[in-house]
Amino acid sequence: MAKATKIKKITSKIKAVEPIEPATVAEAKQLENSYWQMTEDEALLRSPELHDEFKASDSWRVFRIMGEFVGGFDSLATITRGVSVFGSARTREDDPNYIAARETGKLLAEAGFEIITGGGPGIMEAANRGAFEAGKVSVGCNIELPFEQTANPYQNRSLTFKYFFVRKTMFIKYSNAYVIFPGGFGTMDEIFEALTLIQTRKIRNFPVVLFGSQYWKGLVSWMTSTMLHEKNINAEDLRLMHLTDSPKDAVDFIVKTFEEDKENGKLKTENGK
Repeated sequence: MAKATKIKKITSKIKAVEPIEPATVAEAKQLENSYWQMTEDEALLRSPELHDEFKASDSWRVFRIMGEFVGGFDSLATITRGVSVFGSARTREDDPNYIAARETGKLLAEAGFEIITGGGPGIMEAANRGAFEAGKVSVGCNIELPFEQTANPYQNRSLTFKYFFVRKTMFIKYSNAYVIFPGGFGTMDEIFEALTLIQTRKIRNFPVVLFGSQYWKGLVSWMTSTMLHEKNINAEDLRLMHLTDSPKDAVDFIVKTFEEDKENGKLKTENGK
């Protein structure tokens, strides 16, 4: 008892040491197991400091970025009917959205589509799992993060990227549709990047399916009442999204749109346009 009391007194005197943000990227890279340990994305995007030795190497990072693009293009070159599924990495296995994403991945795979996700846990795992269990192509485009991202085991084609923008290019380039399940900031980024590229005609109009009407209704309502009202978007922009609560409806909508686009492309070719 006396020994335990002594240990308690000693430990009570120890003050927690707050992590100190390093002054430069170089200092950050020397810290191990630290919140401030830099990812390659942060090292690239952080403004250089006056005495930061890494500022001179930004131009050389272009070769690493180029290598990621080449590797991604080579690995995914055979993906011609890809559908990207997005959503929270924090969704648990017993969550209805996990179950729905798993079913959606399975139905899409059985319909002849390759499933592409961010390769992590939660919704990403569920969609990969559905395709994997159907014995079809299940792609994971993983990203290096200091927390949260761990590769799920249901990928039969797995890539790892250091840079978000390279990874997002792969999602766009190899997808014929997006299915967006409830998620956080990253999911919002993926929704609005796709909508922006479609709206500005940087990519062709492909289906963007929002799964979970209860979750998305507030966002859609705000876009209608505020963005549209302020004339920051047009009414037809709202029709770029398809809202559903059914895995079958999501898949049927994607299949129908894919077939219509294929037929329209065939007609244009036959007409010489």
